[in-house]
Amino acid sequence: MTPAGANGRSGETADRWIPRAEVLSLLGVKTQTLYAYVSRGRITARPDPQDPRRSLYAVADVARLKGSGGADAPGTVLPFEPPAVKGEALVQSSVSLKADGRLYYRGHDVALWAQSATLEDTARLLWDSGDANPFAGLGVRVDAAGGVSHRARLFAALSRRAEEDEACTGRSPEQLRIEAASTLNEAVDAVAGPGPRLFFHQRLARGWKMLERDSVHLRRALVLAADHDLGPAVLATRAAASGGASPAGAALAGLATTACSPTAHAVARTTAYVVHARRDPAGAAQRQMADRGSIPGFGSDSFTHGDPRAEALLALADLPDDLMAVIREGEAASGRRAAFPAALAVMARRLDLPREGALDVLLIGRLVGLMAHAIDQAIDGSPIRARLRYVGPRPASD
Repeated sequence: MTPAGANGRSGETADRWIPRAEVLSLLGVKTQTLYAYVSRGRITARPDPQDPRRSLYAVADVARLKGSGGADAPGTVLPFEPPAVKGEALVQSSVSLKADGRLYYRGHDVALWAQSATLEDTARLLWDSGDANPFAGLGVRVDAAGGVSHRARLFAALSRRAEEDEACTGRSPEQLRIEAASTLNEAVDAVAGPGPRLFFHQRLARGWKMLERDSVHLRRALVLAADHDLGPAVLATRAAASGGASPAGAALAGLATTACSPTAHAVARTTAYVVHARRDPAGAAQRQMADRGSIPGFGSDSFTHGDPRAEALLALADLPDDLMAVIREGEAASGRRAAFPAALAVMARRLDLPREGALDVLLIGRLVGLMAHAIDQAIDGSPIRARLRYVGPRPASD
């Protein structure tokens, strides 16, 4: 987002905000285009004080854009978008944006959004559902997906839906969103078990036998895990959707990639470290630095000045003294701030989740964002072109 005044707004329009319908009418564009403007930083958005699920847009930015001839006007340089390098594929997305050390979900600062939003709210936002509720009327599926672990059941549920659901090609956005909602509903049931149709975080809290009052921390962690940036998991999801896979099929490709990603490995290593360091935070941190030169979960290449997701999760975590000491001593010994893997691992211990609970939370939350990328790609995605260059043995002449 661009701070007020940075775009040369006049005093008359600097503090005026209007709803989406008015912006679309003024600019004569579709909703996807508006969200692209927001994700690129060309129009500033903020939550509507009357309804945080809706957005308001800066009149000055709309007026400036209307007068400039649009986003593709000659000579226009889009902020936050470095020039492509030779051989680099450019994938257009209106799902999330990382800029100036912050993370935005369709123009909403994720740290602020996570304070009150549910995973369902986040899905509706990232899936561009508008006023529609794709989760309305969803029930329990009788033939629940099987599996020994939570993760096995999660992947089994996705795999089953990937086999059952139709290709996304030629289907309406509304159909895709409803199908994604149904898939997410079944995935949560696969992990938490069937039960009352509560919010997803409440159902997961029941499945993990958490105290009801602590489910707010789980809610926040799930929301913060939903999306991050373009990476192999997002590319795998979008490539599958571009080829026609259903939201479940595309998300399955992305989630399998996420489960083996550096982020997932960091969460697993950090979880092991937190369990060990809890008994002797200062000693564990010093030994880790002496042996490895770094502490897992501390420091982020994506957010060099501090991970906003970690800050948002830890700010209201109400951590006991021993877990607070793990964070404090880890930061002191490493000289780096706690990143999202550390915050997630500490929160999992705070909530007394199973040993791999932090990774389970990451995967369930990330599923929402991956399905957002699948839907975004199916509806209005840029073509994903890649050329395979053969470098193997020369064909035999005989």
